[in-house]
Amino acid sequence: MLVTITRKKYTFSPDSSRVIARFLYLDDERSANIIRKVLAMPEKEVNLAMSQVLRGFSRRHRNISKIFEKHFDRLAPIFDKIEVNEEDLSMPQKSLIGSYFTLEYSIESAAFFNPSIVEHPDQSELRSDEKRVIFSFRATGEGHISSVVFRSGILDKHNNLTIEPVGKMLAEADKIIRNTYNKKKFRKKLDGMQDHGTVIPPAVVDNIDEIQDPENMIPSGILENHEKTIEKGNVISPDFILDKLGDSFTYGELMKNLEKAVKDPDLTEDQIKIINQMMWLASSHYEIHFSIDSSISERVIFPISATEQRGIEDARFVKFTDDDGEITYYATYTAFDGMTILPKLISTKDFYDFKVLPINGEIARNKGMALFPRKINGKYAMLCRIDGVNNYIAYSDSINIWREAKIIMEPKYSWELVQVGNSGSPIETKDGWLVITHAVGSMREYTLGAALYELDNPEKEIGRLSSPLMVPNEEEREGYVPNVIYSCGSMIHNDDLIIPYAMSDHASTYATVNLKELLDVLKASGNKKEEDNV
Repeated sequence: MLVTITRKKYTFSPDSSRVIARFLYLDDERSANIIRKVLAMPEKEVNLAMSQVLRGFSRRHRNISKIFEKHFDRLAPIFDKIEVNEEDLSMPQKSLIGSYFTLEYSIESAAFFNPSIVEHPDQSELRSDEKRVIFSFRATGEGHISSVVFRSGILDKHNNLTIEPVGKMLAEADKIIRNTYNKKKFRKKLDGMQDHGTVIPPAVVDNIDEIQDPENMIPSGILENHEKTIEKGNVISPDFILDKLGDSFTYGELMKNLEKAVKDPDLTEDQIKIINQMMWLASSHYEIHFSIDSSISERVIFPISATEQRGIEDARFVKFTDDDGEITYYATYTAFDGMTILPKLISTKDFYDFKVLPINGEIARNKGMALFPRKINGKYAMLCRIDGVNNYIAYSDSINIWREAKIIMEPKYSWELVQVGNSGSPIETKDGWLVITHAVGSMREYTLGAALYELDNPEKEIGRLSSPLMVPNEEEREGYVPNVIYSCGSMIHNDDLIIPYAMSDHASTYATVNLKELLDVLKASGNKKEEDNV
């Protein structure tokens, strides 16, 4: 295979110093005792303790006192139980109490991997042969909880990378907005989940009061039997909840009604199941907004909804151009709640404001969905691997509802007999859709391959590599998961294919591939196949 591949000497490594301030959940009794002890402290002692906390942490977080106040506000149910009026407390008392319910979480202490790359929305003040780009990564910290983080940089005419300064004041979204739901559509989605035997996801709360806070991530406990499925035809009516809501309702209104419902001692097992599904469905839609004064490297998309409480995995970003020329950046990712996975979709235009929603439909299962960068014959198109083994293509009139898929690639060669899948969205070239693939062979070695499909009919293969494009070298094969290289999205710049990739699920780097040589090899492989068939 005569293709020039240049591994660049740049490594994106995990940095344990990059931390965010998270809410620390403690049980009601412990929380109440902490609050009582702070309230018993003399004013001078409160001020001294608060001064020490600020001295130790104010340089590690943007406006840490605001975070303390935010976490203090989440304790309102505890104050009600201990009959303390929050309004009587001084600001230092509130901040100090909030600090006891705050912890630092190192978002990338374990791994910094599975990157994608897209063109930055801002291409100003660059030379004609330069390109400003955004990398996304899966960052993993304590407890193997994954989030999405970013880096930005500039590729020069030789595709060497200059990364823009990486900010240290990391922060989660400044604002989280939940959807307003249409009752008729909400009921239809619930019915659809039951019709298709959807596995009921884990319960999401120990205390139903807590789920009224959109940012809450409390472990399961109150609702049980979450591993069972609902048999087809045995549809459980949600009307015992929905009848109490208007034709449209907010996330908060739904949660208040669920709060009342779970206190009913006569609640049936079927009603518990439907309540759990309603929580799961409602928490899957949200919007997040980051502060305008944050750099892109400081924005962290950390798990918010119950469906992703154990991780946001392998975001595949793509620059999508609609028929009217409007550009939106989409990313498909896998939400993991500790037991089940759910494909979800992120959309943004500026990487400050993001919308998140689940991907629905019969083929919305398994990992590795990747959206084409434009519609094909008037429909959205998506690569997917619904059976965990083969590559499929799907079409839809709606970007988040996918019903049917057709197989376009099966394991064929020795280095891919376990499974094949995409390594990001297809890339449009004059010769066809270029798809970078990942493949798993003996010893669970992950390699990268490539295939080419017709532009107007991407179900039809033009050519496919018979040997890997890239395999882990001696430096890349050692890590958290040995013998793995993996990418979630590539792009073209200056006649090269830019492939960012992870090295054994620990750190990341990138390589360039001569595009013309790769396309020539792919086209030649298709011609050889035709000759062999003659």
